[in-house]
Amino acid sequence: VATKPPIMRLAIASSILALSILHPVTGFAFGPGQSKPFYRESLTALNAKKVTFKEESRKALVEGINAVADAVRVTLGPKGRNVVLERNYGAPEIVNDGVTIAREISLEDPEQNVGARLVQEVASKSDSKAGDGTTTSTIMTQSIVNNGIRAVTSGVNPVALNSGIRKAARLVAEEVTRVSRNVTGIEDLKNVAIIASNSFEMGNIIAQACDKVGEYGSTVVEESQTLGDEVEYTEGLTIDRGFVSPYFVKDQERQLCEMINPRVLVTDGKIDNVQEIVPILEQLVKTKEPLFIVAEDITGEALSALVVNKMRGVLDVVAVKAPGFGNRRRDYTQDISIATGATFIAEEVGITLDSVQLDMLGTADRIVVGKESTTIVTDGRQEEAITARIQQLQREAENADTDFDRDKAEERVAALGGGIARIKVGAATETELKDKKLRYEDALNSVRSAREMGIVAGGGACLAHLQSKMQKEVLDAMETEDERQGAMILLNSLSSPCMQVAENAGFEGSVVLAKVQALGEEKGSDWGWDARESEYCDLMAKGIIDPAKVTINALENSASVAGLVLTTECLVTEIPVLLSEEEKQKEIDRQNMAAGMGPGIPDY
Repeated sequence: VATKPPIMRLAIASSILALSILHPVTGFAFGPGQSKPFYRESLTALNAKKVTFKEESRKALVEGINAVADAVRVTLGPKGRNVVLERNYGAPEIVNDGVTIAREISLEDPEQNVGARLVQEVASKSDSKAGDGTTTSTIMTQSIVNNGIRAVTSGVNPVALNSGIRKAARLVAEEVTRVSRNVTGIEDLKNVAIIASNSFEMGNIIAQACDKVGEYGSTVVEESQTLGDEVEYTEGLTIDRGFVSPYFVKDQERQLCEMINPRVLVTDGKIDNVQEIVPILEQLVKTKEPLFIVAEDITGEALSALVVNKMRGVLDVVAVKAPGFGNRRRDYTQDISIATGATFIAEEVGITLDSVQLDMLGTADRIVVGKESTTIVTDGRQEEAITARIQQLQREAENADTDFDRDKAEERVAALGGGIARIKVGAATETELKDKKLRYEDALNSVRSAREMGIVAGGGACLAHLQSKMQKEVLDAMETEDERQGAMILLNSLSSPCMQVAENAGFEGSVVLAKVQALGEEKGSDWGWDARESEYCDLMAKGIIDPAKVTINALENSASVAGLVLTTECLVTEIPVLLSEEEKQKEIDRQNMAAGMGPGIPDY
C-alpha cells in the first residue's frame, strides 16, 4: 500500500488535533471518532401564552369582530362611505371594498385580534368563492355572534345553538337557489355589474366586454396610462410566439403574415430534416392551400427549404415555435390541435412527420402571425371537441394545487372559448386608480357568479323577504328548543344587510325593513327599497339585483364562523413583548445582517 507523503500526514494529524476539544462541563476530550458524553443543555426559551376562559374569552372575540365589522359596514349600498387605509410606503388608499378593508385591520390586543382574524376569514372565503358579498357576510357574522353570545350567556347550550344556526342557514340557502332566476341577456349582466361597482359607466363597460367574449371568454383588468377607461379585445386562440423567420412576413408595413383558410400542422417534435416534411409539402403544392406549422423548433435545412419555397411563391407557409415550456408546452400544442381539428403528431402516438396525410391537417378561418404573437380564429367545425376540452380544463382549474396552475388553466379556457377582453383602467391619481381596479374586479366576479347560479332581488330585499316567509318552516325543522333559538338568531340576522343599506343612506333601518317585508307579502318578493332613489319599487324590473351565489356564500360563511365562535370556551394567545426603540433598531440590524444587507442607518 502506498504511503501518504509526509506533508499530507502532517496536515491530517493537525486536523485531528484541532478537532479534539474539551467538553465545557466534564473536561473530557473527544475526537471525531468518539461519541460525545451524554449531557442535557437547554438552548431554547419558549414564549409564554395567555389562556382565557368562558365569558372573558368570548367577550374578547366579540370585541374584535365588532371592530372589523363596524369599519366594513359603512361601505354597504349605493350610498355607502369609503375607508382610508394608511400605507407604510406611498399614498394612503381610499377603498370601498369590504375584504380589502378587513384584511388591513390588526388590533393591538392579541385576544381581540383573534376575533378580527375570524371576520377576515369570513370575508376572504366569500371573496375567493364568489368574488363579492364580503361586506354582507361580515355584517351577518356580527349580527349572529352578538345575538348568539346573549343566548349563550342566558344558559342556552352553545353546541345545540350552533347546530340550529347551521341547519337554518342550509334551509335558507336552498330557498335562495330555488327563487333565483337565470341571467337572460346583456341587460341583466349590466345591472349586476352596476350594483357591484356602484357605477353606471363601469357596469356598461363590463357588460359589453363579457357579452363580446362569450360564456367561456375571459375579462381581465389592467392599468392604463390614460385618464379614461377603454376595452381591448383579442379574438380567437392567442399564443405568445411569432414567426421563426422574418422571411415569412407578407405585410412588410405591419410586419404581419395573415393567412385565410390555412391548413394546420401541429407536432411536439423538432423539424430539422427537410425530407420528413417533403411528402406533405408536395401534396399542399398541388392543392394550393397555405400551411401553418406549430413545432417545438424549426431549424436547419427544413427552415431553409420553407423560406425558399415561400419567397419563390411555390408555397404559402408560416412556422412558429410551440408556446410554453416543458409539460405545459405539450398542453398548449394539444389545445391548438383540438381547436383546429389537426391530428397531434407525436412519436409516442405512433405518427411521424413523413407519414402525415392531408386529412391529418387542421383547418382555421384565419391566422394572423406577428413578431411575438399569433392569433388563430377557428372556423367553428370543432365546437364539440372544444367544449369538451373546456370542461376538462375547468375541472383542472377547480382541482389545481396552486393559484398559478389555476390561472393558467383559466387562461387556456378563455383562449379556447372565444377570446380575451382587457379593461384598461385609467385615473388622474394612483389612489383613484386602485379604487377603480377593486370595483372593476368585484363587478367582474359578480357577473361570473350571476352567470353560474342566477340572480335575486338586491338591496338585501331577498333575505329580508325570506326572514318573514320561512320562519315557520325553519323552526318546524328544528329538533330541540336550543336549536330553535339558533335558527331564530340566524333568521334575525337576515335583515341586517337591508337595514344597513338604509342606515348608510340616512334612513331608519327598522322602518325600511318593516315596509319592505310588508310589500313582499302584498306585491311579491321582487319588491324592495331603492337606496339610490330613496323609493320603494319592483327591484328586478329596475335592475337592482344580486347574484344568488354571492348571497348564498355570504349566508353559509357567516353561519359557519359565527357558530364556531359561540362554541368557544377557551382562547390561547401570545403575550406580546414590547421592544424599546434601541431594541427595535438592534432587531432590524440583525435581520439586515442575516439578509446580507449590512447594518441599518443609525439616527444622528
